Amino acid sequence: MHPPGADVVVVRHGEVGVKSDQVRMKMEFQLQENLNALLADRDLPGDTGCQRNRLYIRTEESAVEDATAAAVEAPGVVSASPARSVEPTLDAITEALAETARACHDGGPFAVEARRAGNADAHDFSSRDLESEGGQAIWDAIEDGGGTPEVDLDDPEFTTFVDCRPDEAFVFVEKRAGPGGLPLGTQQPLVALVSGGIDSPVAAWQVMARGAPILPVYVDLGDYGGADHRARAETTVAALARRAPNFDLQLRVVDGGRAVEELVAKTDATRMLSLRRFMYRAAETVAREHDAVGIVSGEAIGQKSSQTTANLAATDVVTDLPIHRPLLTMDKTDIIERARELGTYDDATVPAGCNRVAPSRPETAGTPMSVVSAEPEELLAMAESAARDPAVVDVRAYDETPVAGR
Repeated sequence: MHPPGADVVVVRHGEVGVKSDQVRMKMEFQLQENLNALLADRDLPGDTGCQRNRLYIRTEESAVEDATAAAVEAPGVVSASPARSVEPTLDAITEALAETARACHDGGPFAVEARRAGNADAHDFSSRDLESEGGQAIWDAIEDGGGTPEVDLDDPEFTTFVDCRPDEAFVFVEKRAGPGGLPLGTQQPLVALVSGGIDSPVAAWQVMARGAPILPVYVDLGDYGGADHRARAETTVAALARRAPNFDLQLRVVDGGRAVEELVAKTDATRMLSLRRFMYRAAETVAREHDAVGIVSGEAIGQKSSQTTANLAATDVVTDLPIHRPLLTMDKTDIIERARELGTYDDATVPAGCNRVAPSRPETAGTPMSVVSAEPEELLAMAESAARDPAVVDVRAYDETPVAGR
């Protein structure tokens, strides 16, 4: 919902604002680039401007809702509001508040929340004046429209906000939450292992929301993957790519079919740990070739037999790169909720082929020695060879039609 005549999106960041001036300016510039890319990718009119701790998307009323929706998908954005820009005078602001009430108030108690920024002499009124005079303007507008005005400053059903700056004021009626964190591109890239399941896209998004671009890598399990295994990986990565149109989120597909066949034929209890080692070495190989500085995994402690604390330690030693596990201590229900918010949950619920790889009695307390001694000697060489020549899928062109099986 937005005020009549809304022509700007007020964009707020959080952590960026506490950085040193030099770092803050770089991060704000990156966030502006990311917002402009989102607008361009969605064919939305608008451009961004920046003042300290605030970014603004100047657009048209017909596009202000979609521009706001785009803004709250950008890492680094704490919240955004579709707003009307007016002159920073008491008369202009109270008039805009009255018009907003007439258009948007549909009953219930109201409140005005105003913030005035700038030097003391920037305006001839205070924030309290804005709230008092603005509240009276809204009261009169409701009453003139035949309603019964009621004020509730503690628990209003309708709140109108004023953000008054020295050269401009903004009137709005909502603050839509964004992902927070840091602007994408302000950290070095990471390789994200994605299966298309529930966990890995969420883990990838978590590091993106901390500013790190990702290079998605999918290990194709060959005949053990199932018809929809790769398709769901492509659709979930496509969902991430739509939130980062100015970054390379092409999916790199590493052929792991032969390795899986070898593991099924020659290993038993430690099979899934060796498969995980194969994936980590493949991810490390991609990372070295693209100057990525770490690996992202969707593992959480105890979620599966391969994810016990002992087994995580047994598999980590295969790479010198740090393995980032953003979901390490999260409950599955919380991960599912994040996947729903991200829009990857539905595609991720197609049955996973890797269930056919798992042994009937998997190891839950493996050691590096026990895992290595049971796996084929050529396993890691196979991972490096396959990862040096991956198939590359442009997920932006991927058909968004739901994959089969749902």
